[in-house]
Amino acid sequence: MNEELDRFEKTLEEGLVKICSMAGLADEVMMSPDIDGKWNEFIKDYVADAVVNFNEYPDAAVGFAAFLGMAVAHHWDSDWQANRLNTYKKYYGKRGFDDMDDHITGDILNLTLEESLKISETINNCVQAALGLIRHEGIEAQTATGFYALARCYSVLFRIGVSIELKRLGYKKQGIR
Repeated sequence: MNEELDRFEKTLEEGLVKICSMAGLADEVMMSPDIDGKWNEFIKDYVADAVVNFNEYPDAAVGFAAFLGMAVAHHWDSDWQANRLNTYKKYYGKRGFDDMDDHITGDILNLTLEESLKISETINNCVQAALGLIRHEGIEAQTATGFYALARCYSVLFRIGVSIELKRLGYKKQGIR
């Protein structure tokens, strides 16, 4: 099962990077050990929220991971010492998980309406591609494989969000000379 999920995750990540690249928002997946560590710290709480919300709001359950990635990348860039101890719930909106995307795009990232719409549309396209890949692969939602495939989706969307924000901030991945 792990090899199948690894292949699924790789295919998903490659596809989502293409979607973001075509939108001019990300050309590759960029991470740092600090940001990766935050995802490892948040994943259990995020998955718990996503599972509760998935049946009614699958797009939000999958897509909010990208917004979370953007917020963590933003905090990493702006003042990691001040933000490295942020808890997962720090990224909640006024209604908790339900408006996390609005809180992040508005209160944390301070995006313009135009930026917010473009990013939200691209993340939605990524979510549709992720859910479409699950269906295409014949992965049943109410199975262990379905659960793990969704967990991989959340992780990929988080990395996509990080990449979108780091590109927005002007970062470029460069090789060591």
